[in-house]
Amino acid sequence: MSTSSVSSSSASTTTNLTSLAGGGLQITGLASGLDTNQIITEEMSIYQQPVTHLQNQQSGLTAMNKQLTSIQSELQTLSADALAVGDPTLFETQQSVSSSDPTRVTATSATGAGVGGYQVSVSQLANSAQATYGFTSPTSGSDNITINGSPYTITAGESIQDFVDSVNSDQSGTAFAAATNSGTVVFSSRQTGASSAVAVNDVSGGGALAFQSQKAGQDALYSVDGTSGSSASNSVTNAIGGVTLTLTGVTTTSGPITVNVGAPAPNAANISNAVNTFVTQYNKVITDIQTQLAQQPSSTDPTQGTLFGDPELQDLLSSMRSQMFSGGSGLPAGAASMEDIGVSTGATTGSGAVSQSALAGDLTLDSTALTNMLQSNAGGVKSILASWSSSFVNIADDASDSGGTIASRISGDNTQISSLGNQISSMQSALTDKQNFLVQEFAQLEAALSSNQSLSSSLTSQIASLPGV
Repeated sequence: MSTSSVSSSSASTTTNLTSLAGGGLQITGLASGLDTNQIITEEMSIYQQPVTHLQNQQSGLTAMNKQLTSIQSELQTLSADALAVGDPTLFETQQSVSSSDPTRVTATSATGAGVGGYQVSVSQLANSAQATYGFTSPTSGSDNITINGSPYTITAGESIQDFVDSVNSDQSGTAFAAATNSGTVVFSSRQTGASSAVAVNDVSGGGALAFQSQKAGQDALYSVDGTSGSSASNSVTNAIGGVTLTLTGVTTTSGPITVNVGAPAPNAANISNAVNTFVTQYNKVITDIQTQLAQQPSSTDPTQGTLFGDPELQDLLSSMRSQMFSGGSGLPAGAASMEDIGVSTGATTGSGAVSQSALAGDLTLDSTALTNMLQSNAGGVKSILASWSSSFVNIADDASDSGGTIASRISGDNTQISSLGNQISSMQSALTDKQNFLVQEFAQLEAALSSNQSLSSSLTSQIASLPGV
């Protein structure tokens, strides 16, 4: 759309007209005395109404697609959460392991650990061999040394800290180094145990390192239920079958530490967390859908209430709610539905406390009921979740997948939005041409009237000047 300017040649009155494109259209010399600007504006507003209707329709579709896209994304997350709840790996057995004093002994387990309590005593921790050397930086030249066969060079003027850093950064080295406040270097084997060693050799004889003392490494000494053992490392894997003990302190004063190994069972906390994650996302989805279904359309805002009472979303809500409490096929009574493991909408009637979330259909999880069910019938819980998960995922995916009902609606709406855009563009172009035509017509009318008024004034003047008049 463009802006046009037309001017008549006489009179002093100026009227401005705003075009469809927002520019100023100007007609000067209004000989007729008519408000040309107002006439054209009102006439164009009539022609604009069909365009406005299409624009409102396009805005409404765009707003609806935005809401549908948001719901689709939430449903995809919900489907993934439902799938995770039914994942068989969630029920892989684990064994709990605890220590009565984790500041001295910690314990972790893999599957297959022997169930029961164990008395662990620690009389000695494993440490590494050490060697202490005085350090003097060469005043000139350099000093070549080896530590456990790994070569290093101490250059003239090199600081003790730079030398220590070079040793510790050597990925292939077998020793660590530490600088002390007294200007000495303590080398430690990177391996612990009685067999560890530190051997320093001044290859070039530069004298940068002067031997002071050496300390042998030692093995960890411990006992489990009175059976003694030793380990080159403070991480012990063969003292209790299937359990790794990490020794961090001796027990010569405190006495034995008890390590308890539980029976293999699914991890109740992990299962509860997975179900809670689903419940939270489920409540978000139904709340957001209900919000859209309840939003009343507005006579002034075409983007409001675009999904009010939407039958497809109502059917989706109904299917989701129904599936939440449908019993699994072939499962026994008492171990067949989500209600049996503590998932419910809470109390809406009866003696229980009524809540608005329960009335709205929000879910809650009774973690105690789920834990009790896992303890008494873990296989039943696994069967319930596997059966329910498969059915619920199908419902969510039918709506949210790339070829699902919501995606099809979004695609169809996008096509319609594009078509409306083309119609609007074409109609606006025609309206611009119509407005320009009206401006030209009124400009020519004003020019003609102005010319006639000038001619009439001239004739009147001539007649008045005739003799005898």
